[in-house]
Amino acid sequence: MADLTPPWALLAEVTHACPLHCPYCSNPLELTRRSAELAAAEWARVFEEAAGLGVVQAHISGGEPLLRPDLDEIVAGAHAAGVYSQLVTSGLRLTDERLASLRGLDSVQLSVQDARAADSDRIAGRPAFDAKHEAAAVIRRSGLPFGLNVVLHRHNLDHVDEIIDLALTWGAERLELANTQFYGWALRNRAALLPTRDQLAAAEQSIARRRAELDIVWVLPDYFTGAPKPCMGGWATRSLTVAPDGAVLPCPTARAVSGRPVPNVRESPLAWIWRESPLFTAYRGTDWMTGPCRECPRRHTDFGGCRCQAFELTGDAARTDPACTLSPDHGLILAALEAPAAGFVYRRPGAVPAT
Repeated sequence: MADLTPPWALLAEVTHACPLHCPYCSNPLELTRRSAELAAAEWARVFEEAAGLGVVQAHISGGEPLLRPDLDEIVAGAHAAGVYSQLVTSGLRLTDERLASLRGLDSVQLSVQDARAADSDRIAGRPAFDAKHEAAAVIRRSGLPFGLNVVLHRHNLDHVDEIIDLALTWGAERLELANTQFYGWALRNRAALLPTRDQLAAAEQSIARRRAELDIVWVLPDYFTGAPKPCMGGWATRSLTVAPDGAVLPCPTARAVSGRPVPNVRESPLAWIWRESPLFTAYRGTDWMTGPCRECPRRHTDFGGCRCQAFELTGDAARTDPACTLSPDHGLILAALEAPAAGFVYRRPGAVPAT
């Protein structure tokens, strides 16, 4: 593809290990074992190859990246490659000493589950709020740019004003309010997590009223808009994900799209994976489109919606995203919105996903 633009962002999932048990986790149901994780030297090569492709920013995430004892080497690899690095962390085990050891790190994004300590701990599946509060102080003392991330759903949307207050109190410069995306474990907990329209409307009003106080990122979930989101700016057009075992994906949940081999940095150069691998070229552009997408005037804007969501809900990644009202499968979304609420199934070893 002669006009293929280079990727600008990399999600570096350095581990799937995590001390929390969040029911909205979007990591795959089958997690990568610690023994299969890329070594720090391999991550250094990934960052170097990514920079050569055009990547300028890497989100170093997980799981919980602080569980990697060699995280300082991983961060150093990104810095040596000239890639801006952001640590995405739950904050557990973050100390002044540990953060200072991550030389070359450019910013930190801290996750919290709710503004209310008891509710935050309940959602996380373990006591964690106090540790997050301490982590926020650590980040402030470091002087690094500080963002706060909260995944929104039925159990915390009513607290948006309190969450904004928390971000201001903790000293965050940016607040990302990320409505739950229903993949992986989150899809198994969809009946517990889906909010109501009234909750979303009230939250949107609160955010509009308070945007002048803080840099707030907020996007309505596509289950409620009737229009599919332009997922990742289009399949394999802006960013890529490298999983803990070196698998390379057009988006974090693309392992769900079966039928094509998943390329790996241990076997192929990142440039070839981005430009030529069957997984990355499968749904790039519009030639692959079927059904109402093929003739839709929005096809160059929403890019047919989310391929992973289409696959998760219909079993066919080439079908029109069911979030779209024009999709013949839109009834799947409507049925989900009408389903009775359920309880959490926490992400713990041996947990049985809800069906």
